Amino acid sequence: MTKITVKGESIRLIHVNNEDYLCLTDMLKAKDGEFFITDWLRNRNTLEYIGIWEQVYNPNFNYGEFATIKSQSGLNNFKISIKEFVERTHAISLQAKAGRYGGTYAQKDVAFEFAMWISPEFKIYMVKEFQRLKAEEQKQLGWSAKRELAKINYHIHTSAVSHNLIPPKLTAAQKSFVYADEADLLNVAMFGKTAKQWRDEHPDLSGNIRDHATINQLICLSNMENLNAVFINEGLTQSERLEKLNQIAISQMQILENIEERRFLTDK
Repeated sequence: MTKITVKGESIRLIHVNNEDYLCLTDMLKAKDGEFFITDWLRNRNTLEYIGIWEQVYNPNFNYGEFATIKSQSGLNNFKISIKEFVERTHAISLQAKAGRYGGTYAQKDVAFEFAMWISPEFKIYMVKEFQRLKAEEQKQLGWSAKRELAKINYHIHTSAVSHNLIPPKLTAAQKSFVYADEADLLNVAMFGKTAKQWRDEHPDLSGNIRDHATINQLICLSNMENLNAVFINEGLTQSERLEKLNQIAISQMQILENIEERRFLTDK
């Protein structure tokens, strides 16, 4: 369950069919005076907006039933619940949930319209906070993708090790030692230390040396894993490969860091 905080109020966010839905029930807490979601839903402008949204995004929307509902808007005795509205029209922009995450949720476009009913200021801050959340998610997605790329290239790398460095009839323990040795070859070339040396220096940190690497280090490490596989196939000794990889690491990190520095100066 994801949450964003808008004007001191915690707003829950869920994912439904890869779409973001925000909790209208939570948003109501920011409204001054007595106000209900049904008050918003019975408004003709609200219904017209939802109707257009559903026509664009929902091929199963029952527009005939919706037209009947909309024709009643404005009447003093007209009132409809979210549950009834969804059941009659097959709308997907609204969700009424019970249980642990109970409440009324709306797809983000509709939720932003509801935020306007809270106040224009609330809507502005809500959109800003939502955009911040999406930016953070994209940043994390980028880091995870590069981490996965490093893992994939590691499998390519270990395959080259198994076919070129491991003599026949080695035990499983001996093979594991060779893999660890080759992994540490890259660690030494990139970080200047083995995985064990890093763990000894950071006993309070979880994970391993690569889990705490920067994105630029992971990019460089990914390239080095591919190059080491090539060097192994070419028959270079471990000492020759270590020297080459260290030179490459220094050169590539200098390039990547210079790019980051120029980007930082441009964004200022």
